[in-house]
Amino acid sequence: MNVDRIVHLVAGVMVLLGITLSLTVHPYWIALSAFVGINLTQSGLTNFCPLAAILKRAGVQEGSCCS
Repeated sequence: MNVDRIVHLVAGVMVLLGITLSLTVHPYWIALSAFVGINLTQSGLTNFCPLAAILKRAGVQEGSCCS
């Protein structure tokens, strides 16, 4: 797996987790999904993703998720 695929996978899991927890535990868990959405938006605008930077430093292979 490459950086882009891992970022998309983690973002999707976190959104689903936030929604599930907000429905089953407490409504404030929706903030997790909102945080992920805000982070994806800023990443699209600024081309900087904190998770991608961490994964690159950890030695994960770079590449396009859609190729």
